[in-house]
Amino acid sequence: METLERSKEHVLGLFRIVVGLLFACHGAATLFGVLGGPHGAEPHFAEWPGWWAAAIQLVGGAAVLSGLGTRVAAVLCSGSMAYAYFDVHQAHGTLPIQNGGEPAALFCWSFLLIAALGPGRWALGSLFPSRRSDTEGTTGTWSPSTPTSV
Repeated sequence: METLERSKEHVLGLFRIVVGLLFACHGAATLFGVLGGPHGAEPHFAEWPGWWAAAIQLVGGAAVLSGLGTRVAAVLCSGSMAYAYFDVHQAHGTLPIQNGGEPAALFCWSFLLIAALGPGRWALGSLFPSRRSDTEGTTGTWSPSTPTSV
């Protein structure tokens, strides 16, 4: 169990990278017709919600993948997938297995987890100065030695 605990930040970083890459691939497929093309009709430029969803997938996925603005991008990506699930999928059945909404549900909760836990290791955002104190961990957890504002 100690090995798992020590590798937590590495696993979180790998999780962020894989989820961001897969999400960006969905956006690229829809916007540019690559990687098997869009799942459904190809949206016209700036058409709501398809084109905007694909743009969020491409840009947000790339941001999460790279670890730049990870938490903000992950919240945006999570919200877009929650919207997709409730607006598109839920009308076709109650459960994700019935309505084809499993990818939307999994992406939604995966991005929410990334937003809550932070980017983990190998994030490009860690190369830039942070507004957080140096004693705060990459996951933003509080410890007794972490200074708090009054």
